[in-house]
Amino acid sequence: MSTAGDQLEVLVNDQPRLFAAPVTLLGALRELGLSERRGIAVAIGGEVMSRSGWAERSLRSGERILVIQATQGG
Repeated sequence: MSTAGDQLEVLVNDQPRLFAAPVTLLGALRELGLSERRGIAVAIGGEVMSRSGWAERSLRSGERILVIQATQGG
């Protein structure tokens, strides 16, 4: 799933997204406007990523990222 140039493609909630490479999970979430949101959980390839590790986790082309937003209500 590599693309030409310095970009990589990942799936975010089953939607293809292009990011300038290299990019960390935190960088990708910033570009998506999600990095500062409270109540989100992120998994890469089925593995839940702790928020403290977002800045160190480099993304690779073809990875599947799942972002879940907790909601309140009754």
